[in-house]
Amino acid sequence: MIFIKLILAHLLGDFILQPNSWVADKERKTFLSPYLYLHVFIHAVLCFILLWDIELWWVVALVAASHFVIDLAKLSFQKANNKKLWFFIDQILHIAVIFGIAVYSKEFSFSFTNDSNFMKALAGALFLTVPASIFIKTILTSWTPSPDSQSSIQTESLGNAGKYIGILERLLVFTFIMVNHWEGVGFMVAAKSVFRFSDLAQAKQRKLTEYVLIGTLLSFGMAVLTGILIKL
Repeated sequence: MIFIKLILAHLLGDFILQPNSWVADKERKTFLSPYLYLHVFIHAVLCFILLWDIELWWVVALVAASHFVIDLAKLSFQKANNKKLWFFIDQILHIAVIFGIAVYSKEFSFSFTNDSNFMKALAGALFLTVPASIFIKTILTSWTPSPDSQSSIQTESLGNAGKYIGILERLLVFTFIMVNHWEGVGFMVAAKSVFRFSDLAQAKQRKLTEYVLIGTLLSFGMAVLTGILIKL
């Protein structure tokens, strides 16, 4: 239970009990901000309360010390153009420390790597990320449509949005199949149809509509087929 308790303390301390004003003050003053030290102290108190075991004092000390070092590094190296990157680095490092403590405490084992069903599911999930995107892109290469005029269709889009939407939808479909909730697959297809094809109908571009339809069916088809093969 050490891992879950420390994760709970982290979520409470880093998000629930840390106002935006504290974050702004820390970003301005870095190690001179009193809120940095108060933030670390709150983490220590939360860890102690949730663990409630004096013999685990070293866990509280390690979490507090590592949190201070990681937060200070983030505040020191974070710039306006890389705040998103440092947010994720910060969170990954905090969770890595917690995971390391749990492993040291023998709360986790890696026996799951000997489970063939787990490894097959992991391989299927990995295939449905970037490899499946490359397969679909390669298949559709010869059918990529060219709009008759740039003004006749909305071409603006978020960078790589289609790629990540495809990955997320395939992973969701795969998950629904693995837990035997096929109705979730139907919901995904319906939701994708409503949001995507209504826009295409307005664009009045038949080739583009067919192109997107083929890509969507390939994406869902790969996810469904992979899920069925894994379960077999």
